[in-house]
Amino acid sequence: MAQEAPAARVVLRPLATPLPLGFLALALATTVFSAVQLGWVEPDQGRIAAITALAATVPLQLLASVMGFLTRDPVAATGMGVLSGTWAVAGFATYTLAPGTTSSGLGVLLVVAGISMLVPAAAAVGSKVMPALVMTVAATRFATTGVYEMTGSADWEAVAGWVGILLAAVAFYTALALELEGAQESTVLPVGRRGPGRAAMDGDGPLEPASLAEEAGVRPQL
Repeated sequence: MAQEAPAARVVLRPLATPLPLGFLALALATTVFSAVQLGWVEPDQGRIAAITALAATVPLQLLASVMGFLTRDPVAATGMGVLSGTWAVAGFATYTLAPGTTSSGLGVLLVVAGISMLVPAAAAVGSKVMPALVMTVAATRFATTGVYEMTGSADWEAVAGWVGILLAAVAFYTALALELEGAQESTVLPVGRRGPGRAAMDGDGPLEPASLAEEAGVRPQL
């Protein structure tokens, strides 16, 4: 008597998008660091910026990264993970260095982090434009700050500061748009959804068994 193969069952748990949390945490850190770079506060306030990054931004973005993996969102998982780690190093370095000094080693790290942020940004372009824009501006923010750290140029410091303010504005808008979208289950402020991102909001996601078998976490190998 032939035995039937056991049926595979996939259980989906409804989880909220972690991107608003991660983007608001990003806005906190970039704003306070920009305030120091642009001379809005005294250089010794850099330690407050470092504490903000370490106590608020890093844990919140780390949580957002973990939730990104749980929701099978590689953009949120990778982007928030890189942001969390980078802000951790920047926070520790800023806290331990004398106020107003720069670090070439930190500069190299920030430039590489900026390049790394282009990976989740490129992946997000095909589904959600605004999150992709946030990560692209974050990449620019890290890169310009890295150049300043390596050169000590006041001009590059100012550029990095203003890019940081732009990043905060874009992050605030995107977080608000995604938060309203999640609360009202419809688009209130545009986030540039297209392709899979638009299909997800329209309820046209690939829930057929044949499509689910190809999803990460369901297929035998990742």
